Amino acid sequence: MAAEIGITNCTVYNSTLSSGVKEVIIDTPTTADSDDYITLVLKNYGITTLKSIFGVVHTTDGSVIATEAPTTAVTTGTLVITVTGSSVDDKRRVYTLRGV
Repeated sequence: MAAEIGITNCTVYNSTLSSGVKEVIIDTPTTADSDDYITLVLKNYGITTLKSIFGVVHTTDGSVIATEAPTTAVTTGTLVITVTGSSVDDKRRVYTLRGV
């Protein structure tokens, strides 16, 4: 499923966990740079309250994965994730969101 994404060619996976919590995984292409952004309308994924965000960077694609904390903001139900936490450019990022 595609999303309202500032970084082009992201893949978005969307599921409901057994607890009823919604989980969204955003997988960027290997061209994501520091200060790029992703915009996601939470209600489009069944989320009204965002509970957590976890981010990783593939410093070596498919091999070395490190945690990376993005900068986030939610305004009127729209989440903006800004790629930050390192100065690593042209790397794949994966963000896991959970909410209800």
